[in-house]
Amino acid sequence: MSKYFLFFTLLSIHYSNAKNNQTEKPKLVVAIVVDQMRYDFLENLSNRFTENGFKRLIDYGYNCKNNYFNYVPTVTGPGHSSISTGSTPMTHGVVGNNWYDREKKESIYCANDSDYRHIGGDAYSGNKSPNNLLVDTFADVNKLSNNNDSKTISVAIKDRGSILMGGKTADAAYWYYGKERAQWITSNYYMNELPDWVNNFNNEDNLEKYLEDWVTFEEITNYDNYEIDDNNYEKQFKGKDNSAFPYSIKSLMKHNDCFDMIKETPYGNSMTTDFAIEAVINENLGKSGFTDVLTIGYSSTDYVGHNFGVASVETQDVYIRLDREIAKLLSFLDKEIGENQYTLFLTGDHGVLEIPAFLSDSGVNATAISKEDLTEKALRKLYNVFAIEDEKFIVNVENNQIYLNDEKIRELNLDKNIIIDELVEILQSFDFITNAYSAEFILNSQNLSGYEKLIQNGFHKERSGDIAFILKPNVIFHDRKGTTHGSGYNYDTHVPLIFYGNGIKNGETLDYTEIPDIAPTISELLGQKMKNSTGKILDFILKK
Repeated sequence: MSKYFLFFTLLSIHYSNAKNNQTEKPKLVVAIVVDQMRYDFLENLSNRFTENGFKRLIDYGYNCKNNYFNYVPTVTGPGHSSISTGSTPMTHGVVGNNWYDREKKESIYCANDSDYRHIGGDAYSGNKSPNNLLVDTFADVNKLSNNNDSKTISVAIKDRGSILMGGKTADAAYWYYGKERAQWITSNYYMNELPDWVNNFNNEDNLEKYLEDWVTFEEITNYDNYEIDDNNYEKQFKGKDNSAFPYSIKSLMKHNDCFDMIKETPYGNSMTTDFAIEAVINENLGKSGFTDVLTIGYSSTDYVGHNFGVASVETQDVYIRLDREIAKLLSFLDKEIGENQYTLFLTGDHGVLEIPAFLSDSGVNATAISKEDLTEKALRKLYNVFAIEDEKFIVNVENNQIYLNDEKIRELNLDKNIIIDELVEILQSFDFITNAYSAEFILNSQNLSGYEKLIQNGFHKERSGDIAFILKPNVIFHDRKGTTHGSGYNYDTHVPLIFYGNGIKNGETLDYTEIPDIAPTISELLGQKMKNSTGKILDFILKK
């Protein structure tokens, strides 16, 4: 009997220790990704923020002030994938929002998957999965480490902002659809029908509140550049003959893709917060006895930023309002999960360039060009070299890379390497390009540094192009109005990184950190290891 008594005593101690170790971990990890949030937004707008939003995270969390993306292109799909996996496109395979698939001979979207059907929305918006991700996310590792006893729920207006954060083992990823009606949707990769709580949230009466007129949160005279709120740099909503406040959302809806209008206003972020709160409550996140994961993508900042630019009243207003959303979320988590019972990090998926036309009129050398112009100019010069007219050598220009038409080159019995060399020279001759490189150079070079290393980190042999090139600073592929991102310059690569809550020290650092450092740091906090991460563990932020 004594042997049995000893066995059960030791077994009891084992499970007791396991339980105690588990309770030391956070009940919930909350990953917040603010789409298109440059680091300087935190500092430039700090006097407009409340004590309970961004400032609470900074004052009581750990602020990594020199945090950068270490690859290009700096766009949403690779951004979320690199945050979640702790690796770069070279490893996780999401080399852009879109890339050219040589086998299918078409451009593909990073979250599209015809093997799965939409649950809500339509085929275009909902036939999605995370299968283009080649490695695990930190949420995948957490779920597998807990024998699937923990949950992962991802939420973002953008499908790629939700899907690529949760990973392949997520219980659910939800995104927004507003073409015919406002609704949060998913695909049958995750489930066969929407839960009742999602259907209830999608009730038209509930979503009506996000269609209020967009007026400035504060008096407009408190905003920088309010005198030029109406200008020729910003995009205008259809049905409105200027780019100035106020915006009558309900009257503009019929001209601007119906309920999709919500995502281009601060109320898209409000809707995202409310939906995330409902997910925590209805999915019982933080209640399992194991660490659950909630990822939240605030996408409306990106839509507003593209339309109106860095210095606009609209961009200032969306961040002032987002600060209040962060405060609302933190207050809810305190009550629902418990103070210091959750761990949270906040970062951005990329930055953005100010509108080039605005910069140019301000005396800065900046411009927007088109991919079509680049392709036409490059082909014209290439034709002169080979004396061949009207042959489509270039099949795609994406992510500042050129994909060549292999079939056409073989058909004409030309040497592809010679064509690549000629195109590299041609691209280097353009006054808006700094340099150009062959895929062979990028893939095989050792000890690259600077921008060349950023290209290499973002380059995948099967999915990237035959040639990569660097646009000069303040040059983008875009229309004259509005702006975009994607480069390796600081305005696109420098984004916030704040850790907060359970297991996190209070402090700040000016040490250089990189986006792939996030996932392995969270896994370390949870006592787990990421096999495919290329980032480093930021152990100096963790309580021992």
